[in-house]
Amino acid sequence: MAQEHLVVQGATCQCNFGTATDKLKVLSQQKEYANDQNSAFKLIANTKDLGTTFEKNTFGSCSKQNNRVCTAVVSEWKHYFEEVVLSNGGKILLENSKATCPIGGPECIRIVLHGQSAELSKQNFKNAQPAVANALNPAVDLKEMDQPEEDIEGLIFQ
Repeated sequence: MAQEHLVVQGATCQCNFGTATDKLKVLSQQKEYANDQNSAFKLIANTKDLGTTFEKNTFGSCSKQNNRVCTAVVSEWKHYFEEVVLSNGGKILLENSKATCPIGGPECIRIVLHGQSAELSKQNFKNAQPAVANALNPAVDLKEMDQPEEDIEGLIFQ
C-alpha cells in the first residue's frame, strides 16, 4: 500500500453522479483525533460514519435522479485501514476509501481532500535545513529562530 493520509472531519467528498462537493462530518465518535494540535476539531473518520454524515448532505444535482437534488446517504465504506479499530468499533478511512450510496451504487462517493492540514511548530523550524528554508523563504533567518524563546520574543516586541 502506498502511503496514504487518514481522513479526518472536514474532508471533502464528491459523488460520481453529483455536481458539487460536501464536507464529511464525523458523528460516530468523539474520542480519537488526528492532525490537530489542540485535539478539538479533527476527529478521525471511520467506517461507522454512515447515513447523513455530511455538512449539507447533498452533492448538488444527481444525474441518477434526472438532476433532482441529491440527498447524500452513506450505507457502507470500502478500502479502509484494516489494522486499527477505534473505540467505537470503526476502522479508519483513508484518502482512497469510497462509500456506497443507495442511489448511486457501490463506491460512488470518493474522498477528494483528506481534511488534514499542516500546522507549523517550533520543531519544524528546528528540523529545517537552513539552505532549503532560506531558498523557500529568504525573509526568515533560521539562526534567529534557534535562539531561546525569550530572545525571539524580545526581537518581535522591541
